[in-house]
Parts: sequence; C-alpha cells; structure tokens
Amino acid sequence: MTDTLRIAVAQLNPIVGDIAGNAAKARAARAEAAAMGADILVLTELFLSAYPPDDMVLKEAFLDACRAAIDELARETADGGPAIIIGTPWGIGKRKAGERDAQKDGFEVYNAVCVLMDGRIAAVRFKNDLPNYGVFDEKRVFDAGPLPGSVAIKGVRVGIPICEDIWGPDVVECLAETGAEILIVPNASPYRRGRMTERLNTIVARVTESGLPLIYVNQVGGQDELVFDGGSLGLNADRSLAFQLPAFVETIALTTWTREKGSFVCKGGPVTPVEDGEEADYEACVLGLRDYVDKNRFPGVVLGLSGGIDSAICTAMAVDALGADRVHCVMMPYLYTSGESLADAKGVADATGVRYDIVPIQAAVEGLESTLAPVFAGRERDITEENLQSRVRGTILMSISNKFGPMVVTTGNKSEMSVGYCTLYGDMNGGFNPIKDLYKMEVFRLCALRNRWKPAWAKGPDGVVIPENILVKPPSAELRENQKDQDSLPEYEVLDAILQRLVEREMRVSDIVADGYPLDVVRKVERLLYIAEYKRRQSAPGVKVTTKAFGRERRYPIVNRFRDPGTGSYAPDKAIAPEIVRAQTDVIDF
Repeated sequence: MTDTLRIAVAQLNPIVGDIAGNAAKARAARAEAAAMGADILVLTELFLSAYPPDDMVLKEAFLDACRAAIDELARETADGGPAIIIGTPWGIGKRKAGERDAQKDGFEVYNAVCVLMDGRIAAVRFKNDLPNYGVFDEKRVFDAGPLPGSVAIKGVRVGIPICEDIWGPDVVECLAETGAEILIVPNASPYRRGRMTERLNTIVARVTESGLPLIYVNQVGGQDELVFDGGSLGLNADRSLAFQLPAFVETIALTTWTREKGSFVCKGGPVTPVEDGEEADYEACVLGLRDYVDKNRFPGVVLGLSGGIDSAICTAMAVDALGADRVHCVMMPYLYTSGESLADAKGVADATGVRYDIVPIQAAVEGLESTLAPVFAGRERDITEENLQSRVRGTILMSISNKFGPMVVTTGNKSEMSVGYCTLYGDMNGGFNPIKDLYKMEVFRLCALRNRWKPAWAKGPDGVVIPENILVKPPSAELRENQKDQDSLPEYEVLDAILQRLVEREMRVSDIVADGYPLDVVRKVERLLYIAEYKRRQSAPGVKVTTKAFGRERRYPIVNRFRDPGTGSYAPDKAIAPEIVRAQTDVIDF
C-alpha cells in the first residue's frame, strides 16, 4: 500500500488539431514533473486533440493520429518516470465505406482518458455524461461510455471522472463503490461569468457525497469563442482547500498527498488567489484575443481607433495581449469627426505606445457618392450615405490587413450587435472581436477597471491607458452632424437591462414590463434583436463572457416571424417585409 502520492497538476494551453505539438507539450510537462519527483502527471480533458475538437473526431485519420501519439507517449513511460493521465479522442471500429453517419455500423468515438505507465496504455476510461447544452455538442460527435471503475496507479486506486461526469452524482458514486481512494478530474471547462463559483459548489457536493479527496484540473487558453480559465484546485475529504492554481495562466504544480487515517490529504499545497468578476472578464477577453491571433499565426492586429470607448478598450486589450509592437491603430476622420475624437484617439495611442496612423476618408467617400449619383438620382440622402463612411473605413482596414498581414480587430459591443447598430462590411469587418459578449455599460466598467489595474501577465503599460474624457462623453458613431447613439437607441442602462432579460434569461415581454420597463420600448428592442440576426450570423467570432453569447451558444433562425405577444394584441407578420428592408439598409428606427 502506497502512503504518499506526488501528483503533478498541469493546466496547459494545447492547440486544437496540433496533435504532434500537444504530444510534445505533454512530453515536456512529464520531464518537468519527473524533475519535481512526481509519481503522476495529470493533463486535461482531450488534451491530445485539445478541446473542443468538434467534427474532427469523426475523421478516422484524425483518430488514427491521436492513437499513434498515445502509443508513442505510452512507450516512453517505460523509463520508470511519472505515469501520465491524458485525455484523447478514442475510436473503436471502422466506418462502413460511404457511410456518412460516424456513429453507425459499429464505429464508435469516445471522449477518453488514458493512463500511461510502465511502457504501455495501462487503462482507458470513457466519459459517461456527455454535455449537450450551451456551447457543448458532445452527444453529436461522441458515444457515451459506461459507468467507469477505478484504476490502480502507483499502488493507489484512482477514480478518473471526466469533466461533466462530476456534475451529477452517479459517476462518482460508482467510482467510490469500486474502491477509488482519490478522484482526479481532467476538465475542459470554458469560462463564463460566475462559473468558478458553480464549479466549486459542484466539487464540494461530490466530495461531501463520496468522502473522497478530489483534484480538479482544467485547460487554459482561447479556442475560437471559448476561453478556458484554468484555476485548477483540490479539496481534501473534509472539504478543506488542498491547493489552488492561478486562473488564465499555464502552470505545472506538484501536490503531495499523504495517507492519514485511511484518507489521502494534501497539506501545504500552492494557493494562488484567482480573480473573479470584472477582472476575470477582462482577462478572458485578453487571453481569447491573444490565442486567436497567435494560434492562427497572425503577425499582429490592426484596428480603427475612433476616439470612442469601444475602440479604446479593444486597443488596450490588444496591447495587453500582444504588446504594443504588434498593434497598429488607424484613425480615419471624415467631416463629422470631432476635434475631441481626434484628441482622444491620439491619447489612447500615446498611452499604449502603438503605431498610430491618420488616414482621412473624405476623398474615398465623395468618390463613391459620385459613382453612385446616377443610380441614386432623385432620392434623398439617408442612412445609405452614412454607411458609406463606415464601409470605406472597413475597406481601408481590410486593405492594410491584405498588404501587411495583421488581423483586423472588430470593436462592436453586445448592445450594438444585439440591435443591429452596426454596418455590415463596415465596422463589422474583422477577424475577431474581444468585446462581442460585453454590453455597452460593461465596456465602460472595464475601461475604468483597466485604468487602475491590469493582469499580472499583461504586456501593456501600467496606469491610465484610456483618457478620462472617453469615459464621460456621450457615445457617438459620428456619421452625421451632432449624432449621438441615444438619438437612435434608449439609454444604454435601459437597453442593456432589457437585452439581458431577452437574451440571457429568455424572459417574456410581459415579465420585463413587470420589472418596470415600458412596453413600447421592450417591443422595439425585441424587434431589433430579431431582425439583426442575419447581421450577427455574418459577424466575427468573439470571446464568450456571459451565460449566453451570440454564436454557437444562442442559435436563432434568420427567417423568424415570432414576436412575444406580451400584454395585448400584436400582429408582427404585417411588419415583416418593412423590417427586413430596414435591417438590410442598416437603419436603426427606434
């Protein structure tokens, strides 16, 4: 019987599809764990493929490559060093020639964990509880495994539930009944606001029920819209904190577990405070942007710097993510650009140290208007001419991207994306949007936060990076004389509150009205939310922060005539055609 178990916990940042690179990362982590004197190295869920691999796991060549990498890693454990617990997709059987459904004819794909030691694959366990909600589609691509038994590793019975397996009691109960002495849980749990508390509550529940200590190991890093925040931790059987690793940072830490009165206990493990709330939101946005740029191998980013709050926070995030030398900001003034905006944009550029160019757009806008004049003859000027300004700016940024290679960062917030207060092929141009899931008032709060704090790992300067004037002046698109956002929209405090109820909470119109919001305003916000769906479908991906982000998590049809009847009669079908026309011309008619 083993009385001491040294477990190296590795919360690392793998890259989806980079099987060779992820295997090399596992190999390097094992070498580090061996130098620490570890008996076991624990890596995260689906580490070899990285999470989420989505439909790639339906490709047999992909599964074959994963299996070959696992076999090689297993052979290397013949050196007597640490055993490895590593997540990987696991295929069984062969797909019938011409068969399109991968989960037929005996072809099975599992979300698996392999235990590698003594030169072989000592055990394989399959995930039993497959999540199929929110951002998760595991039932679409994986088969559910049976309830698992514990595994003998270095003389200790170890239970290895995989991520969702601990969100209900059944899997842990089965492991306890099959003799598990400690639970080690590989995870790929993405960040959302409040998620850390939810995880801890779940972990406490499983420890309480089973009477077993638990080690929770979580992936770090950005993958498209998702950000994995790490924050790995352990609880002793008495629910006391055994260790806590930092959030949003790759870390390998050694934890030592000693048998006391029949139960393994970890004393003196590393404990790092983890940020929560607005600090965590900011870190998620920065990490998501950094990894999207770096994992796609862009040399840097370019964005329009208007002097407004959205482009200011995106500039700060880009500098914190990549460093000032990889960020190029462009001010593109027109007739309605105020001197105040020019000064504020320069203030952001000076404070962050980015490359800053001014590219006037008057000649381009007037050239397009002249070209279109014969077609538009006899028509009054309207939103079309305003949108030409935005589309010229979008073209300029995409041209810089084409010529020099940086990715365009788009800067629309969730309030604007919700109601369509944005221009297709204009300010919506770009490859990634770090604030896509932040409402306007949250953007204001994060700007104030960044002026007094930054992540320890951020590459940007300390102190104030966003001039105070940007935080206090009324937001404006500056597409016409004296334009203000609130000419077209409700006050952002009201708009955001209604949108949160419609989007995150899916509330009835009548219930929102009962919360104190005017019926006509709620109806108009709902209408704009629905008719802007086709715009959002064409928007750049962005970091998920809230409980329901646009994209893979909130899936509404573009063609959609439903409107909540609320409190009274409502016949939206009569207004559908005009709504679609207005949406396609980017009108915000509030």
